[in-house]
This record gives sequence, C-alpha cells and structure tokens, in this order.
Amino acid sequence: MAGTTTGRGNWTTILPMGAAVVLALTWGRDLPTVLIVAVAAVLIGAVLAAVHHAEVVAHRVGEPYGSLVLAVAVTIIEVALIVTLMASGGKDTSTLARDTVFAAVMITLNGIVGLALVVGALRHHLAQFNPEGTGSALGTVIALAGVTLVLPTVTTAEPGPQFSGSQLAFAAVASLVLYGLFVFTQTVQHRDFFLPVPTGERGLHDEDGDGHADPPSVREAWLSLGLLVVALVGVVGLAKVSSPAIEDAVAALDFPAGFVGVVIALVVLLPESIAATRAAAQDRAQISLNLAYGSAMASIGLTIPAIAIASIWLDGPLTLGLEPTQIVLLVITVAVSILTVVPGRAKPLNGGVHLVLLAAYLFLAANP
Repeated sequence: MAGTTTGRGNWTTILPMGAAVVLALTWGRDLPTVLIVAVAAVLIGAVLAAVHHAEVVAHRVGEPYGSLVLAVAVTIIEVALIVTLMASGGKDTSTLARDTVFAAVMITLNGIVGLALVVGALRHHLAQFNPEGTGSALGTVIALAGVTLVLPTVTTAEPGPQFSGSQLAFAAVASLVLYGLFVFTQTVQHRDFFLPVPTGERGLHDEDGDGHADPPSVREAWLSLGLLVVALVGVVGLAKVSSPAIEDAVAALDFPAGFVGVVIALVVLLPESIAATRAAAQDRAQISLNLAYGSAMASIGLTIPAIAIASIWLDGPLTLGLEPTQIVLLVITVAVSILTVVPGRAKPLNGGVHLVLLAAYLFLAANP
C-alpha cells in the first residue's frame, strides 16, 4: 500500500494541483506536439496521484473496502476518458466503450493477475488466496462480460453487434445488480472470504498487524479525498485536451482504431498493476486478486451503465458486441482463470500462462 504522507512538497500533492493549472492553460487550444507530450505526461502523473490518494482513503477505511474505493476511482477515470473521446469522435468511436472495457478485462484478468502471481509465487514459493472469495469475484466478472459484451453479438433486435434501447437498459440494470450483489457479499455477508490468507509471513512491521503501514489520520484521509477530486477533474479535462493526439498516434502507427481503447485501459490500470504487484511481493496475493477482479468488475458493472446513460446525448451508434477473435480470447481467459482460482494457490507457471494470454491479446489488438 502506498505511503500515507500527503504533506507539502510531496509529488502526490503537487501533481493534482499542477494538472489543474495545465488544464486551465490548455483548454480549448490547438497545441503543438511538444506541448501535447507535456500534457500527456501530466495526465499520467495525475492518474498516478489520483489512485495514490484513493489508496490513502482506502487504507483509512480498511479492507476489503479499500479495494472498492480504488476500483471506483479508476472506473471514474475510465468513464471520463471514454465519454470525452466518444463526444469528440462521433461514429468513429462507436466501438470505443467496448474496446476499452474489453481491454480492461483482459489486462486485469491476465496482466494484473499474471504479474501478481508470478511475483508472489517466485518470492514466496506459492501465491496463496481464498478460492471462495476469489471464485465469487471471478464468477461475477464472467457473468458481467457475458451479458454486456457477448450477448450483443448474437441478439437480433438491432443490425450488427448492438443492443436495442430496451436491451441496453436491461444490461445496464443487470450490471448494477450484479455489482451491488458482489459488493454486499464482499463487505457485509462474507467479508472474511476476501481478507488475506494467513501464511506466517508479514511484509511490513505495523502496530495493527494487518501487513500494511498503519492507517493515515483522519486529517490525512480528508486531505487525500480533496486531492483525489482535484486529480480526477484534471484527468477528465486533460483527456479531452489530449484525445486528438491519442487517436493520431494510433493512426500513425497504422494500428486499428480500436487500439485507442487499449491505450486508455493501459494508462488507467497502470497504478492498479503496481499496487497489486506490491501486495503480492508482500505475500498478500488475496489483495492483488481483489484489486484485479474488482477493477474488471467495476470496469464493466459501472462503465456500461454510465455509457448507457451517456449514449442518450452522444451521437452515433454504440457497439458493445465482441468480435469473434475477442470472444475466443475471452473464453480461453475464463477457462484458464477458473483453473487458476480453484486450488486457492498458484505457481509461477499459472501467472506465466496469464501473461502469455495478455501478450496474445495485445499483439492481436495491434495486428488483427
């Protein structure tokens, strides 16, 4: 878990304020390449700072609430990036929501999970976690992905892989219901299933014995909450400023337009990857998997309803159905994930298989 210090001069304090200043100076202007690169750097810094402050707030409220705070913060960033790009792109961005959500699913289920398991298993011989809680999270992710990303490909109410208005409304409500049921299970009914498995090792020396640095004070938590809001505003605005450059860069590399979604997901989930890997190194694989599956769940369960509402005002179609190659990759990922989760412990091999699947997804996204 990231440190809780948010004092003056700390990068996590400077970056959100800097992002707000840069946003005010660049909004509505055509920028040269050099300034676009600078804006992109500030954008990434603001994302890192936002998730850091989400971690501080999360640490104050404790696990498994912490994973939820982090996932919701990341999802707000993701939705903001998707909506800003869709608002400026028209029909050319009809698949952006699908591509970004699917990218988030593949990066979390294969990238974050794979990296965490490799690091945890190499350092502690085996990465151990609770299969009951983790299996519930994985099952919810599978159901969400099936309802929102696979079903539009086979429905017939609309031409192409699209939902009709009523179908989209049903998918949005179903997503919220599934996400709400999981949150209730994780935080109320079976909270113990999502806590780290005792292994006799401890990554940090702390007073409360939870393996984390001691919680921040109330003042630090409120300060981080305020800086989190500032950072998120900066991310939304700078995403709008830099969105043309992202699309131009993807086009210049001769990658498919859908690769823009991959870029968005990679930027948004970078801090989650770092946090999950750090937790795994401390022999807390359960926290890593909570972050990974929680982020995948929030990416679908919260993003799809938000995009469904936004589609009322956005021009152009909303394509959510996956293409055949994407469905095959999802099916393989689901099968491998089930085999990974069921035993409750994983070897480096398990993580390596997930990382190869991520590499296959990235390669095929750039070279379909």
